[in-house]
Amino acid sequence: MAIPSSTYRLQLNRRFTLDDAARVIGYLAELGVGAVYLSPILQSTIGSDHGYDTTDVSHADHDRGGEAGLERLMTSARLAGLGVIIDIVPNHLGIEHPIENPAWWDVLRLGQQSRYAFWFDIDWSRGKIVVPVLGDDPQLSVVDGELRYFEHRFPLAPGSWSEGDDAAAVHDRQHYQLVHHSRGNRELNYRRFFAITTLAGVRVEDPEVFAATHALIRTWCDNGLTGLRIDHPDGLRDPLGYLEELRSFAAEQWITVEKILEPGEELPTSWPVAGTTGYDAMREVAGVFIDSDREREFTALYQQLTSDQRTITEHIEAGKRLVVDVLLPAEVRRMAALAPDVPDAAAAIAEIAIAFDVYRSYLPDGVAHLDHAIATAKRRRPDLVAAIDQLSPRLHDHCDDLALRMQQLSGAAMAKGVEDTAYYRYSRFVALNEVGGDPGQFGIPLQDFHALQIARQDRLPDAMTSLSTHDTKRGEDVRARLAVLSEIPEPWADFANLFLSITAIPNRMFGYFLAQTLAGAGPIEPARMHAYAEKAMREASDGTTWTAPDPSFETAVHEAVDAAYADRQLHAAWDNLDRLVTAPGWSNSLGQKLVQLTMPGIPDVYQGTELWDDSLVDPDNRRPVDFARRIRLLEDVGDGPPGLDETGSAKLWITRQALRLRRSRPDWFNGYRSIAASGPAHDHLIGFDRGGAITLATRLPVGLATAGGWRDSTVELAGTYIDALTDRRWSNTVLLTDLLATYPVALLAQD
Repeated sequence: MAIPSSTYRLQLNRRFTLDDAARVIGYLAELGVGAVYLSPILQSTIGSDHGYDTTDVSHADHDRGGEAGLERLMTSARLAGLGVIIDIVPNHLGIEHPIENPAWWDVLRLGQQSRYAFWFDIDWSRGKIVVPVLGDDPQLSVVDGELRYFEHRFPLAPGSWSEGDDAAAVHDRQHYQLVHHSRGNRELNYRRFFAITTLAGVRVEDPEVFAATHALIRTWCDNGLTGLRIDHPDGLRDPLGYLEELRSFAAEQWITVEKILEPGEELPTSWPVAGTTGYDAMREVAGVFIDSDREREFTALYQQLTSDQRTITEHIEAGKRLVVDVLLPAEVRRMAALAPDVPDAAAAIAEIAIAFDVYRSYLPDGVAHLDHAIATAKRRRPDLVAAIDQLSPRLHDHCDDLALRMQQLSGAAMAKGVEDTAYYRYSRFVALNEVGGDPGQFGIPLQDFHALQIARQDRLPDAMTSLSTHDTKRGEDVRARLAVLSEIPEPWADFANLFLSITAIPNRMFGYFLAQTLAGAGPIEPARMHAYAEKAMREASDGTTWTAPDPSFETAVHEAVDAAYADRQLHAAWDNLDRLVTAPGWSNSLGQKLVQLTMPGIPDVYQGTELWDDSLVDPDNRRPVDFARRIRLLEDVGDGPPGLDETGSAKLWITRQALRLRRSRPDWFNGYRSIAASGPAHDHLIGFDRGGAITLATRLPVGLATAGGWRDSTVELAGTYIDALTDRRWSNTVLLTDLLATYPVALLAQD
């Protein structure tokens, strides 16, 4: 199996195709990348910017370049010595426009008689497939042998209509029932991705379905594909069985899974994969740059300004309860129907799903998580103890349909209730509110960080590590800047107080959330900040929602954003805070970047983040990347270290040097030993030896400067090393003030 030295993620769409990706292969090779890592490329909904809504598994997406484009990219990558990784989506297919999905179109046309009927996880007991697409004016028509509703097109069953028939009567003869969109969450009878009705769950646990939906992927593997990234394995009925089936033809491919691990949770050892896609690493790297000693001050400030006394645990329970009650009742109803002899089965199932502290169990793996959820549900709802006890034996039986569906339900409840609800509400310190993060842990002490890396090297040395992805709530450098706030609580408190006093957002928790966004992102384009504020407040569902926007609440939020740019007093305060944050933010950015690129695991660079990254949540983090600028900057830096400034050239340089060293000397990255500094500033150094390459990075730069810098703090080197960033030679006892004079980081290679 060929394990890449690193990966570089590219987001493909009709504006950046496989041929565009092929044109930047030379740049990626110069940067030091080991493999180009592509977002999904199977045919998806026309116009899709992400590709996670596959509509036709038989060919590569036409808009993204098709099979010919993939072949050209594979050839370019091979000639440059790069591997190719492809993101695949086994859990669901896109059905927003049925005419684009041949399998779904056929199922709608023929119902259970379709040869694709068993592809989709449909509850046929209802008789008809519920399609929640109608608005308040359900005017149907029959046009060219199809049922039409505005731009929506649906097939007609053979013999179900003739010219002149009433459209409503024709509709009633079909294998599907079009209903108002508001009825979907309660009445849907097919499994979906989270709460998205336009993504229908696929039964890849069936060998025939697996073979049909993976035929082209198998061909790619046979043709030399380096690896696969598996999207959302938690949605699958049997993740282990799926991965074993995948390994039957992808025996030589490097496989990672997009699995969110909660702190302390481990990937099932039975899974035949290299590890996760790195959200857990992101939490660890970001955490070590936060001043954990300031937790009490930040908690007190948050509670004082927002009056929110709840813990993150309480917010998570509330968020999951909202999601299960409002978004997922159809899934709960379907499960309750499997236990008709249990009174209150639906309420008990919902309570257990809410109580999980991880995404799901993988029975028989993870039974302790199921036991914990059951115990928690019984404690919270004593009135449901009898029902829960009746369900428990079945929920523990890994062959029982009820147990299998609970594992799928709990993951959806966790994703929507935590990441997409609670993390937009609990705003004590939003740098922690990240996919796979832990807002309850205010930073990671240095010794704990080292222990986590020793465990990572021991258990999953070939897993992917990440700092930014297409799913992150805020870009890596936004988090790096937010980490600075943990060191300057007084200036931060002054700005937050002013923002909340000048603006009039009814929900002060969201006001505090937005103030941190201003500090983290800096003065980005107002349109981007407005777009982010709209998405964030609707995700929080605490004052306004996606389905029922509150005009007065949303106006207040947008006026607050405008005030940050237009109000003279507030904008001056924002500028002042930005000046305090920028330089130490750069230090944190370079530090976390070098740590992630050299720590145990295979580092991924998300597109464009080799320069400063002020991105916010998608679609902001999927904006086009200016590769021409990056190519010019890479040429300009040549072989000498550039200055640390707003261009981001220093970050580009450090990324290049680290990736090149990993690619040229993989034998220097096979172990992990922590390195400690000696002297008064020893707590400000993150140091580790990977077995020939040593990483040194500055943490808590504000506190370091306030205390007078490194002073006579030193680090001990056993031998002679050359700093790959400055080309300076060091040995024996070295003063950190000398070693870190050019950059706040160093990458030492054996001489």
